[in-house]
Amino acid sequence: MTVTASRVQDIDDLDVTKSVRSRDVSQAVNRLTALVADDMERVNATIIENMQSDVALIPQLAGYLIASGGKRLRPLLTLASARLCGLHEGDEAVHLAASVEFIHTATLLHDDVVDDSSLRRGAASANAVWGNKASVLVGDFLYSRAFQLMVADKNLATLKTLANASAVIASGEVAQLTTANDLNTNHRDYLDVIEAKTAALFAAACQVGGEAARAPWPQVAAIRDYGYNLGMAFQLIDDALDYSADQEKLGKTVGDDFAEGKVTLPVLLAFEAGDDEEQAFWRRTIETLDQHEGDLERAKALIDKHGALRGTVEAAERYGAKATQALNQLSPSTGAAQEIREALENVIAFCIGRGH
Repeated sequence: MTVTASRVQDIDDLDVTKSVRSRDVSQAVNRLTALVADDMERVNATIIENMQSDVALIPQLAGYLIASGGKRLRPLLTLASARLCGLHEGDEAVHLAASVEFIHTATLLHDDVVDDSSLRRGAASANAVWGNKASVLVGDFLYSRAFQLMVADKNLATLKTLANASAVIASGEVAQLTTANDLNTNHRDYLDVIEAKTAALFAAACQVGGEAARAPWPQVAAIRDYGYNLGMAFQLIDDALDYSADQEKLGKTVGDDFAEGKVTLPVLLAFEAGDDEEQAFWRRTIETLDQHEGDLERAKALIDKHGALRGTVEAAERYGAKATQALNQLSPSTGAAQEIREALENVIAFCIGRGH
């Protein structure tokens, strides 16, 4: 599967020389937001303006999800990348950041339908409120709006980057269907899925920021690789949280991945380390979805027994270290850009810190 960021080797082959430093990560995203606050305000205004329609259900449903408490991390990455690469003003980064958020929101609407999810960010999902048909069609509308914004600035490079990312995301969602309920999935197949469904948009969000700044390719490649590795770490932690978080912290129903038979790294690690009886449990619950009361708690116990959560967090930390290495390739030209780089490094710790 082709993605817009550099490929990595299998988890066991990752060559990492340092781990992400421990930090107070609670304010990491807030700090990044403050540094690009003026542009982020314009992004929010652009989002509101472009989700309007004569069809009342469209702004109603789209606004419900967009206003439901997300951190706007992906558009923040676009704005911050543009600043780090030398862009200080102009509409292009704002349009691209709004496009990124529309793409992300559209995928959330479609994902919740596919997964039959009832919660999103701690509230009822859009499909639970308005139904599957409305959610799919409004998701399509938001994709269309994203592409309208992309072409507004007539930058073929950014259009190509986000168009490619959209195609990869869609293929990743289809690929996830093929790995669901299949415990013969190997680590590489699992990584292929999460790099397509999550890391591709993180990478593209950063890349278009550098492209909007007309930065030299080595800078664009470095910020793209930062986003890619951050996205991989982010999704690995999300997969760990499905077996470890409380429902309020996770923002969706705990155990959704288990109930749907998704083969994630915590499951793979526990399955591979299990004895015959344990592997039979996983095959019953994941492959045939023959699940009974108490099975989720047993799954959590087996994952804990074999250190599968710790192994998943350690994999995320290795990607986090690679994201830091990518940032270290960039030399900010101003004090403001240096603040941006430091904030982006703290975001790595924020993403991974959710798993501790």
